Amino acid sequence: MSRTAFPDPTAAVSPAPRLTPKDAATLIVVDRTDGRLRVLFGRRGERHVFMPNLYVFPGGRRDRGDHALPYTHDLHPQVLARLAAGRTDPAALRRGRALALAAVRELREETGLHIGRLSDGDTAADLASLRYVARAITPPGNVRRFDTRFFLTFTDEAGIDPQHVRDSAELHDLTWLDIEASSGLNMPLITRTILEDVVGRIKADPCLPFGSPGPFYYSRRGHTFRGDI
Repeated sequence: MSRTAFPDPTAAVSPAPRLTPKDAATLIVVDRTDGRLRVLFGRRGERHVFMPNLYVFPGGRRDRGDHALPYTHDLHPQVLARLAAGRTDPAALRRGRALALAAVRELREETGLHIGRLSDGDTAADLASLRYVARAITPPGNVRRFDTRFFLTFTDEAGIDPQHVRDSAELHDLTWLDIEASSGLNMPLITRTILEDVVGRIKADPCLPFGSPGPFYYSRRGHTFRGDI
């Protein structure tokens, strides 16, 4: 599985062919059950060629078959509409939903946590609690590029037991980190940037409404820009 990334645009990068960004999805899982905000992070292994030893949110590239994965409840209409960029044709809606399904699939593969029904090998995602909170495209010049959509859910709304998390081949040292104690964690710049943005929005409105706007980070001619999703 490829890892979502948005490296520091001010850092030197090796010459690389001009790559078309691949669709990817990341899921920010927030635990607020004890009155504090804790976020799930995992560390990529040192053997990974891309982003070794960095702490990230669970996530990865959208697979070709993600659009066909079963689900019990669909995304909130406002979330699906924004993922489809306002288009209403079936193909656009299917692609947007596939990104959310990819995020839930990656969460299960990398952490053992599942949102939805999981019994006797039968899995079906529940997308109803997912917010669409950010988008970021890896700058040109990197060895891999991704067009990543960042989703967020709360453990209490998603029916997740934080104690059931487990390490995987993709992510190690899985931990629920207090948001206020995240400054010392070795993470990619884009991860830290989006985390800070999300924290500010949750503090402003703990419900984090489904229709809330979010940032879109992209690069043009060596400069990084922030737009809206």
